[in-house]
Amino acid sequence: MSNIRQFTAIIEREDDGYVALCPELDIASQGDTVEQARANLIEALELFFEVAEPSEIERRLSLFSWFFAYCFQKFRIIIKVIN
Repeated sequence: MSNIRQFTAIIEREDDGYVALCPELDIASQGDTVEQARANLIEALELFFEVAEPSEIERRLSLFSWFFAYCFQKFRIIIKVIN
């Protein structure tokens, strides 16, 4: 059975092109259009999963989870202080 997982793609305009980032794995790519940047990011992710050791994948996912939890906690504290 295959293990399906969804990842985030953040695509931003930069100069005369687009940059696509998967923050969970810290993998980025670029393209002349949004569609091209997205396709290039998917290709970069596929290549990463083909060659990365399972421990490297887990390390990146764990690091992102820790960072996200840390930022969320800080954000909640800031909202409580403002309110």
